[in-house]
Amino acid sequence: MVSWIISRLVVLIFGTLYPAYYSYKAVKSKDIKEYVKWMMYWIIFALFTTAETFTDIFLCWFPFYYELKIAFVAWLLSPYTKGSSLLYRKFVHPTLSSKEKEIDDCLIQAKDRSYDALVHFGKRGLNVAATAAVMAASKGQGALSERLRSFSMQDLTTIRGESSSSVTAPPPAPSVSVRTSSKQSQSKMSKSASESIGRSGQC
Repeated sequence: MVSWIISRLVVLIFGTLYPAYYSYKAVKSKDIKEYVKWMMYWIIFALFTTAETFTDIFLCWFPFYYELKIAFVAWLLSPYTKGSSLLYRKFVHPTLSSKEKEIDDCLIQAKDRSYDALVHFGKRGLNVAATAAVMAASKGQGALSERLRSFSMQDLTTIRGESSSSVTAPPPAPSVSVRTSSKQSQSKMSKSASESIGRSGQC
C-alpha cells in the first residue's frame, strides 16, 4: 500500500507536473530542441500510462513492481540517460513510420463510423423521446378525461341524492283511513236500519 502511494506521487509530480512545466517553458521560449525533447517524452509517457493501466491489474503482485515504476519514470526524465529520447528514436519512431498509413486509415474509418453511429443513435434517441412524450401526453389526457368523468358522475349522483331527499314522502296510507271511515259509516247505516225496522215492528 505504501509503495503504491509513493509510486503514484512520483508519477504525478515528476512524471506529469514537472515535464508539463518544462514543456510550457519550451513553448514560451520557442526552443526547437527543447520542444522536440519534451514532445518525445510525452509520446513515451502516453504509451507508459496506457501500459500501466493493464499492468496495475495483472502485475501488481510482482515483487518490487511499484519500485520498478518509480525507477522507470526517473530513467525517462534523467538528462544523463535520456530514456524517453532513446525509446522514441529506437522503437517508437520506426514503428510509427512503418505503420503510419494503416494507422491513419484506421483512424479515418473509426472517425467515420463513430460519426455514423452517433447520427444513428441520435436519431433513435430522438424517436424514443418523441414516442415517450406522445405516450405520456396521451396517458395524461386520458387520466384527465377519466378524472373529469368521475367528477361529473359524482356530481350527478349528488344531484340525484339531493332531489330524492328534497321530495317529501307521501302521507301514510290515506286509503286505509278512507276504508276505515267507509266501514264505520256502513256499520252506522246498518245499525240505524235495524233500529227503524224494530220500531216499525212494535207499532
